[in-house]
Parts: sequence; structure tokens; C-alpha cells
Amino acid sequence: MTITTRGIGLLVAGLVLLAVGFQFGYPELTVLGCAAVLAVVLAVAYAALRPVLTVTRRAEPDRVMRGEDSRMTLSVRNANRLRAATLIAYDRCGPATVPVPVLQLRPGQDTVTEYPVPTDRRGIVSIGPLRIVRRDPFGLVTMARSHGEVAKVWVYPKVHLLSAVPVGVVRSLDGRVDRVPHGTITFDTLREYVVGDELRHVHWRTTARVGELMVREHLDTSLPRLVILLDDRTVAHPGGTAGTADSFEAACEVAASIAMAAQREELPLALQTVSGAGVGGDGRRVAAVRPYLDLLAEARLREDGDDLAQATTRLRHRRPGDTLIFVTGPGRADDLGQVGSLRGAYPTVVVGALGGAESAPSPTEGMVVLSAADGADFASEWDGVRAW
Repeated sequence: MTITTRGIGLLVAGLVLLAVGFQFGYPELTVLGCAAVLAVVLAVAYAALRPVLTVTRRAEPDRVMRGEDSRMTLSVRNANRLRAATLIAYDRCGPATVPVPVLQLRPGQDTVTEYPVPTDRRGIVSIGPLRIVRRDPFGLVTMARSHGEVAKVWVYPKVHLLSAVPVGVVRSLDGRVDRVPHGTITFDTLREYVVGDELRHVHWRTTARVGELMVREHLDTSLPRLVILLDDRTVAHPGGTAGTADSFEAACEVAASIAMAAQREELPLALQTVSGAGVGGDGRRVAAVRPYLDLLAEARLREDGDDLAQATTRLRHRRPGDTLIFVTGPGRADDLGQVGSLRGAYPTVVVGALGGAESAPSPTEGMVVLSAADGADFASEWDGVRAW
């Protein structure tokens, strides 16, 4: 609750009149002082009356690519059975404020407001809660309350079409064999039986030992298993502000484009950030790309500078794939050296250096370095690689 300047002036004047009236015996001044103080008290009571509102909101759609249309539909219902509602309402939409008219809203009725959601920047747009401002008729007191839940709209990075995919490296229980044209379905792991599994895949010896049906899960090792390492360090993207930079936005576009290509080709994919967040990596093919794009929408630059060494250590000890794609900023020799140390664990290592071809890092033996100014330029470089 906030007392306006007018309310403060009236309250002070009322107290002064009361003091002077009692001190010098002027009943007229006392009456005026009592009226002024009573007006402020009644204004506080009027503004404190809590409106009974039901606020619902719906974003259509709630997940869009950068630049696509998304609209928010806000419904405000007066749940009070006796009084009509006349309020000043504002809805928070990202950094902006949207006015919502609530004028003479009768009991049991609702008003619907639609407005566009800004999707010109990648990220998560938080919408709400609805802020209700209630004032008394004389403008002495203002009281603001929040109603409704906070909705979110995920704005994904822009996706560029990648027509090429890396070639897989066949792995088996006996070691690594390169590019075998057939016979690449190999045993991967044992898991519990679920309804729909074929009985011919049941491993009866293990079933008899553990007392539950266990089935063999196989893996087509001729397919590449992609691992994207997104560099979200501030030091790798110079000129960044507010948790992002032009090169980092381009890196997110590259990661999203590779994720969409993996889904199209039904390839296993793991997406990890240098700071430690990740999704995928269980060796299964990409069935839904939404978790990957959600992570990219949430990604922000981090201040930690030593995360790359920890990230390479995690990838070395727990190998979620065989084709590593490191997406970073303009590129630094020290960073490429750390990523190059994974060459023994990952037969194919690709580095995407975003932010300008003029600052392209020198290629390291056994690595494919693609330097590009933005996501569209990277897509051209990616499709132009003759052999991985």
C-alpha cells in the first residue's frame, strides 16, 4: 500500500488541525482535522478491499522459433457475487508492461485481452503475474496486488537446414571397426522387460538369475552418435552483455540446427554445455527435439573460466557418443588444445568457431575446424565438408 502525495498532505494537515484545535480550544479546527484523518482512513479501507478475480492465461504457441508469432490470451473474471470491478491492471510481458482494461466488470463476467509476445530474441519470456492497482476515488491511497500465475514462452534459436551428417564409426564389444557396411547391430545393454518387447530378445540366463524378465537391447553402431558441447563461457564470447553475445547466439543456432538434423536422420544425440547442463546421451535416437531446444533457449553465458577442463574430463570418462562437435566463439588456441585431447576417445572431432572467419583458429591434426560469422554461414561450411 502506498499513500500518495495528496494523501500524505491531507493526513499531515488533519493531524496539525487536531493538535491546534485541542490545544487552543477551536472546535471548528478539530472537526476539520477529524474529517481529514477520517478521509485517509476510509481511503485505506476502500483500497484494501481485495477484488475477487480469477485470472487465466494461454500462450499459443508456447514454444516458437525466433521471429515466429506467438500470442497471449488473458482472461480476467470477476468472481465476486455482489460488486462490479473497476480496476487498473497491468500484465508483465518480458521487460514490457501491457495495460489490461478492467472497467465495470460485473459479477460472474470476464474480459479477454490478447496481445503479441515478443519473440525477436532467443530465451524464455516470462509473462505475468497480472498487477492490479486499486485507488480510492479521491486519489489518497494506492494499493497494488498480483493475481494469476506466471506463464513462460520458450523462444528457440533460429534453425538452419543442414543436409549433411557425419559418418558413424562402428563399435563392438571386441573393439572399434571402421565403416563396416553390414552386420552393425550389436548388443548394448540389458534392461527390464516392458510390454511390447519381443520375447526373442529375452535373456533367459539373466532372467533366471535375477527373477525378472530381462531383455537384450541392441544398438546400430554404424550410425554416428553425436555429442554437442556448447561453450557457454563468457571468456569464449567477447563483447557479451546481459548473459549473451552475438557469437553465442550464433552458437546456439548451430547447436539447434544440428539437433534438428539429428532428429530428421534419427540419430542418437547428446547436448551438453561447458557449465554442466545437458540432455540426451543414453544412446537412443532423437525421438523428440523439444528437450534439446528448451535447453538452448535457457542457455546463458557463465562467468566461470575453468569449466572447459572439467567438461573435457567428463566427456573423456563418460563417452555418450563417437562424434564430438564443439561449438564455441571466435576460438582460442588453448581451448582447441583441450578439446583436441579428446581425439583418442572421439574418432571424429568437429569445432565450430562462430563470430568471424577473420579470427579463425588454426586447425589441429585430427580435427575439423569450421569458422563462420553466423549460423547461416556455418550451415554452408558444414555442408561443404567432403569427408569427416
